[in-house]
Parts: sequence; C-alpha cells; structure tokens
Amino acid sequence: MASTADFKNGMCIHYKDDLYTIVQFQHVKPGKGPAFVRTKLKNVKTGKIIDNTFNSGVKVDVARIERRPHTFLYKDDMGYNLMHTETYEQIALEESLFNAPDLLKDGDPVEVVVHADTETPLYAELPAHVTMQVTYTEPGLRGDTSSTNSLKPATIETGATIMVPLFINTDDVIKVDTRDHSYVERVKA
Repeated sequence: MASTADFKNGMCIHYKDDLYTIVQFQHVKPGKGPAFVRTKLKNVKTGKIIDNTFNSGVKVDVARIERRPHTFLYKDDMGYNLMHTETYEQIALEESLFNAPDLLKDGDPVEVVVHADTETPLYAELPAHVTMQVTYTEPGLRGDTSSTNSLKPATIETGATIMVPLFINTDDVIKVDTRDHSYVERVKA
C-alpha cells in the first residue's frame, strides 16, 4: 500500500479492478478545502488515458511490474516467440500484447512488461525507433511537391506500409518510429 504522497510518473497501481500507470500527477492545495492529487492514468491493457482526482493521503494498492529484456525469434501459430536475453527462457505472446507487431523482424530487442506477482505478461514494447530497409516505393517525380509536406507510401522489409518523403527510394535504409509508424530519418550506410 502507498499513499498519494508516494506517487511517481510510471508507477503502476490497481484502480477500479484494473492496472493503471501514472502518466502525470499534480498535488493541489486550494485556498479552501482539503488538498487533492490530480492524475492522468493510462490503462495497461487498453492504453486508454483517464483523468482522476484522489483526495490527499488516500491509500492505493501498488502493483509490482517488471520490465524484462527479450529478443524476437520468430512468429508461428502459437504467436510471437521471444527469448529472455539473460535466462534464455522462451515465451510465446499473442499479437494484441505488442505495440507495433508489424515492425518486428528476427533478432529485434523487445521489452516485455510482466506483473511480478502473477508472472502474467501485460504488454510488449519495441524500442522507440527501428531501422528498416525499403523494399518497394514509387519513384518520386521531380517537381511533384505541390505541398511542403509531400509523402508517398513505402513498403518496408517486414511488409508494413508507412508514409515517407518523396526522396526515399527502394533499398534505402530508414528509421521508423514504432509508436506511430512514422518516418524519422534516412540512415546513412
């Protein structure tokens, strides 16, 4: 058990029969009335963010979660197979637990967040940025920049399609943001 004085960003708590992480919090002491804590809580399973206000000093149940480093091995009918990088233990996770399963390629690092008390995997995160090779994109036409932010679709090595600038060609290596599937930059060879 912890109180609202112990709140930190990233802390995981049990709230309304579900797990939430604290995204943001603010202690407020108004001129009149008791103090309270205004928070933004993110549901671990759905990713939905809710606003909630706790009275100051209220006890909350803290959930122990651990972040464990894994490596993606392969995908089969059991799901996505991962290997723990320290213990070499293998697990299979379903696609819904990943933030960007279409950007996974063999050997990529994956961080699995596990509820430590029940040993249940909650979700799996890829690094913020991954490098990918463009397998196909239409060539950009010279003078085809009617707007300042001209983008075209490109297929990358995992089969996913993302929007890239017109100067990107087939076989270029690019950096992709896994959080929103956006182009970040071209990687120099």
